[in-house]
Amino acid sequence: QVQLVESGGGLVQPGGSLRLSCAASRGIYTIYRMSWYRQAPGKQRELVAVKFSGGNTNYADSVKGRFTISKDNAKDTVYLQMNSLKPEDTAVYYCSLGVVLASGQTNDYWGQGTQVTVSP
Repeated sequence: QVQLVESGGGLVQPGGSLRLSCAASRGIYTIYRMSWYRQAPGKQRELVAVKFSGGNTNYADSVKGRFTISKDNAKDTVYLQMNSLKPEDTAVYYCSLGVVLASGQTNDYWGQGTQVTVSP
């Protein structure tokens, strides 16, 4: 079992920046995919950014050039750096990790979500 704890959300003015963190619990597993999703009120959850262990990275068109997904291997923490934030970025943000457990089983794990509000 892998537990994820998110932090870093909050209220920011348009044009500002935030860095979201997603800390994974220690254990014997390998992360092969890390993702950030978001869900705005009344809308479906959407993929914001995904990064695979091989290095391939993809972003939603709406955040390209503004958001960056990264990982600190030493801390087992995944980040989402968000710059030039816009009101339409307002949402609850969720991290998700695809892992391979010691047993060889693959599972997806989700964080609890963190609120990001972009408003003057």
